[in-house]
Amino acid sequence: MTLSSRKLLVFLTLFTLFHFKNHPFLLVLAINVSFDFPSLTIRNLTLLGDSYLRSGVVGLTRDVTVPSSSAGSIIYNNPVQFYDPESNITASFSTRFSFSVINVNPTSYGDGLTFFLSRDNQTLGSYGEYLGLVNSSQPTKNKFIAVEFDTKLDAYFNDPSDQHIGLDINTLKSIKTANPISSGIDLKSGNLITAWIDYKNDLRVLKVFMSYASSKPKEPVLAVNIDLSQYLREALYVGFSGSTEGSTELHLIENWTFETFGFIPARRKSHRPHNVSDSSVITPVIPISSSGDKPHKRLGLGLGIAGPAFFCAFLVVFGYVSVKKWKKIKTFKSFKAEIVTGPREFSYKELSAATRGFHSSRIVGRGAFGNVYKAMISQGTFAAVKRSKHLHEGQTEFLAELTIIAGLRHKNLIQLLGWCAEKGELLLVYEFMPYGSLDNVLYQDTEQGTLLSWPVRQNIAVGLASALSYLHQECEQQVIHRDIKTSNVMLDVNFNARLGDFGLARLMDHDKSPVSTLTAGTMGYLAPEYLHCGKATEKTDVFSYGVVILELACGRRPFERETQGQKLTNLVDWVWELYGEGNIIDAADKRLNGEFEVEDMRKLLLVGLSCTNPDSMARPTMRRVLQILNGEAEPLFVPQKKPSLTFSFGLPALEDIVSDSD
Repeated sequence: MTLSSRKLLVFLTLFTLFHFKNHPFLLVLAINVSFDFPSLTIRNLTLLGDSYLRSGVVGLTRDVTVPSSSAGSIIYNNPVQFYDPESNITASFSTRFSFSVINVNPTSYGDGLTFFLSRDNQTLGSYGEYLGLVNSSQPTKNKFIAVEFDTKLDAYFNDPSDQHIGLDINTLKSIKTANPISSGIDLKSGNLITAWIDYKNDLRVLKVFMSYASSKPKEPVLAVNIDLSQYLREALYVGFSGSTEGSTELHLIENWTFETFGFIPARRKSHRPHNVSDSSVITPVIPISSSGDKPHKRLGLGLGIAGPAFFCAFLVVFGYVSVKKWKKIKTFKSFKAEIVTGPREFSYKELSAATRGFHSSRIVGRGAFGNVYKAMISQGTFAAVKRSKHLHEGQTEFLAELTIIAGLRHKNLIQLLGWCAEKGELLLVYEFMPYGSLDNVLYQDTEQGTLLSWPVRQNIAVGLASALSYLHQECEQQVIHRDIKTSNVMLDVNFNARLGDFGLARLMDHDKSPVSTLTAGTMGYLAPEYLHCGKATEKTDVFSYGVVILELACGRRPFERETQGQKLTNLVDWVWELYGEGNIIDAADKRLNGEFEVEDMRKLLLVGLSCTNPDSMARPTMRRVLQILNGEAEPLFVPQKKPSLTFSFGLPALEDIVSDSD
């Protein structure tokens, strides 16, 4: 602990004692909030997803000239309190903002934007009809109040027309909607539109006004009689979200004012008990005593006892913190000495600047290692930065990933650009993958524009097989990845597969037997023998690859609950059952609408089954898989019935395992 830190600690201690001595009955009440942003700045706002700030204007979706799918949101940094439990008052609120919806291609429209109140400051949903407000896989998870300005008709959410406004509470199925065209407002005109949203808690009514001018109209476009007090019982964040799907539509916010009103000004709380009403206050009679100095003596005695005790406690805490920091510095120095030479060493200052101080708006992924940030390391050049603050917990994974990837070179592996180990943090710098992971793209809930085509899926299968063949057979030391899954397969700008996340990988000589380790990986991708004895081999990687291949072909996750009931369906078992019935093509992803070569689909499904054979000895090598997919070898024989495999002792029930896993 530095000298300045010690001074700060002493100051805070003295300040706390003085504060509570002089203000023991200070009452903190909810206060009215007001802010006015003639132009928007990053100082007061958090940007998430694809949103960006340019010349005081926030764009919620990507500024592109070709159709894309995008979602973004901006959130006021500080939560707003709408309810005061002390006075049992719910605040009213009013907001005004100017926005425009611009489109370089008028035929490529959708989807719109929202003004929302939400419980958390990480509100970012899916693109498309979800308006960047709710997640497509968990549409009821986010709790919010929102006014939507929708520019696309979506029958699933009961939209009345291709442009409308509506009040939404915890779902995008609006409570009430209105068509702004009837008020002379065209959302898609590209003109600057000013909107006012007023909620009067005493009148239990929410109104939305819209105009091309800066003056507020007399009549609202939408009026909803509703009591929002039950939804305003906690502090909420306020902001905007927007989304597109296969569109060039832009959603811009140019200015914003917001205020709450109706709270009673804060006042000093009286000394009377809470349960005494104003009408029954009794003024206490204070007897005059000749021993008026007794309270002072008692105070002096208390301080005489508490003072030394507090000082001793302070010394203990100071000693503990100092020793802990000394050990941390020593460990960190020895750790940096272990790092191999090769990739560039970045400074912490460089990476902090490249990620805008590791701002939450730059987060593009999260994992066991830590958050992943989008970074601009040079003009126009982006990278992905994996960051962990847990030095001791992350050191093993950090060294594993750095040591392994630094020596690997393959077009289907993510390239490591550099690393950093400063300020008690571990950071890895990779090339940036614009489409994110295969998991994100494959399972997007979409009806147009972003579905992975059959040729792209075949290319991903071949690319991943090529990367694993390289790791297993072509490296000087064989690399067992141990965590192959769709979320660790990234897609580059051309949708080529790039295998990443080597935090669980292990190096071994080709002529050595596998090293027995604790079971690690992700449930659904783990081979049965790996679950049984925790021994990772190239055949356990083959099994995981097989599951990914079946996901690609079927568009289904390794485990899915049936529509009716809670029973889990195992993807491997489901495909094998169809294969036994002679209907394996029925396993193909229905979203492809039959747009694939039947024999190629059959080949890929059979490769997936052969790789997931419970008998590890019956699985092909990744080199053989690559040859089969490239038409250089015949597919392996796959039995009509899935082989059974028994162990000397039982494993926990599959549903029990899955229910306890992520």
